[in-house]
Amino acid sequence: MLGAVVHLVRGAHVGFVLAREGALALVDSAELPPHLRFVLRIGRMLERRGLGVGAGPLQRALTRLGPSYVKFGQFLATRPDIVGMAAARDLETLQDRVPPFPQETAIRLVEAALGKPVAHLFVSFSPPIAAASIAQVHKAHCLDLDGNERVLAIKIMRPGVRERFQRDLQVMRFMARVVHVLSPKAERLRPREVVEILARSVMMEMDFRLEAAAMSELAQNTRDDADFRVPKPDWELTARDVLASEWIEGIRLNDRAAIVAAGHDPKALGRAVIQSFLRHAIRDGFFHADMHPGNLFVDPTGTLVAVDFGIMGRLGHMERRFLAEILLGFILRDYKRVAQVHFEAGYVPAHHSVEDFAQAIRAIGEPIHQRKADEISMAKVLTLLFDITALFDMSTRTELVMLQKTMVVVEGVARSLDPQLDMWTGAEPVVRSWIARNLGPVGRVESLGRAALTITDVVSDLPDLAQRLRRILVRLDERGSSDAGRLDAFARAERKRAIWSTVALWGIAIGALVMAFR
Repeated sequence: MLGAVVHLVRGAHVGFVLAREGALALVDSAELPPHLRFVLRIGRMLERRGLGVGAGPLQRALTRLGPSYVKFGQFLATRPDIVGMAAARDLETLQDRVPPFPQETAIRLVEAALGKPVAHLFVSFSPPIAAASIAQVHKAHCLDLDGNERVLAIKIMRPGVRERFQRDLQVMRFMARVVHVLSPKAERLRPREVVEILARSVMMEMDFRLEAAAMSELAQNTRDDADFRVPKPDWELTARDVLASEWIEGIRLNDRAAIVAAGHDPKALGRAVIQSFLRHAIRDGFFHADMHPGNLFVDPTGTLVAVDFGIMGRLGHMERRFLAEILLGFILRDYKRVAQVHFEAGYVPAHHSVEDFAQAIRAIGEPIHQRKADEISMAKVLTLLFDITALFDMSTRTELVMLQKTMVVVEGVARSLDPQLDMWTGAEPVVRSWIARNLGPVGRVESLGRAALTITDVVSDLPDLAQRLRRILVRLDERGSSDAGRLDAFARAERKRAIWSTVALWGIAIGALVMAFR
């Protein structure tokens, strides 16, 4: 009971801040029952004056609420399917910047995580270079076994951050249950599911061993890519609360003037950004889902380098084929094929017409071919496509929504480097290469091989499955006679209980009528 009161007080504080900063304006009152519309009107009365200038309402509110809510807001910015496009746009530029914690604390945390004094681990250990809600980064020098000096980025978990996130999660879970009780119709917005998705995402991000694994996997996938690379993690100096990786000397992609001054080609970099992302998504099925300019560098050799692997996305073979074929379909204006891909993937129910769906897709595709290539937004096409599919009962695909949202960011980065970049010309080689490799003769032979292995596994398991089935049938037969008596007794008891429950309900109803007419 006391815990519920504490959660209610904290939840009320969150609601007050959201109302005060004008975030309740993003709530569609038409979706609410009458009593909650009244509560919304009361909340809107708390808004501060002059909120039309500066950051958006959700940005202001979450920044005031603290680092936990800032991190949640950044995650929700990648999920417009949950919070809506207006809220997602508001959250896109949410800044995750907080003051660093003291150097002494950082040293103590590193020593506790790695079990050795910092002086024994590193030749030098700098003050914090950057700080965010979950962690901060230091620059360190160390010697390898051959006596060669290496420069590392040391990412350290902020002290107390897990406890603070767990406390805030409990408040969110409590408020999600309250929303469900007050308005069952609001379950369409999936408030409890939203909280659990946030919980899983953030708690995974708080184990740096998992981030190191993501970094290692992406590095392995891209080891042969000439225009993209990933810093290497140092597993010996990595633990749950500490992540050591190669230090990147480079220029952030949001500093175009410095890129030009260093002699790099912005147009080539813009093309590398879009092609690298598509290779990771389509070729590998594993992509960096937070590719904003602050996480992308160009090193002295002109190679694109990504950092910060806390948020990653995955696509299965079917989703990769779906993405490749719809992009190629729009490039070739083959709208019938784009429609068929949706049906083959099972994304659109079979009772709809492929021809009708192709007609709807044509309404997206034809206008883009009437414009110059550098004016066409690939991300906007995917956004419109998902809007159209909603009319045809296409269920939300979390991985595709994250992909589309990341593509919006990636396209913005690429166009900031080369405003005239033809996204479709840049994408076509990657898309065609994957389709030729996976849907051509070689890919079909490999698919047949995988299918044959699956069938072989099933056939080899048949004797064991038959034995298990036989044992189950014997046990069911042995229990049948004894269970029959129990079932009869249970049925008789249930009938008696139903009769007495009905009598009791009628008694209550009659009593209520008598009291009403007195």
